[in-house]
Amino acid sequence: MDNQEMQSRTKAFALGVMKFTRTLPRGRDTDIIIRQLPRSATAVGANYRSACLARSKADFVSKLGIVAEEADESKYWMELLVEGGICGDGPIPGLMHEAAELTSIIIASIRTARDK
Repeated sequence: MDNQEMQSRTKAFALGVMKFTRTLPRGRDTDIIIRQLPRSATAVGANYRSACLARSKADFVSKLGIVAEEADESKYWMELLVEGGICGDGPIPGLMHEAAELTSIIIASIRTARDK
């Protein structure tokens, strides 16, 4: 997967999460997640784009680390929604799967960059 494809994929993930959070019921518990989940999901793509402009290998690896953290954090917020009984159907299984895949891809990229 090249940089352009990954940028498109991370943007699609962020847009999917944004659309999904608009459908969540408002309440004390969900309001926290409604604020946090889109922040982490949009940070995945934003930080990936930043990594593509890195000035050194160390900078690239560092920025990719942030991408992995944000993708994993996004999955965490979605896990809370499912395990808290707030939602379980609809787009969330696919979004959780995408967050896990993005995390795996980025971790593999970090390992590859470090080994070179």
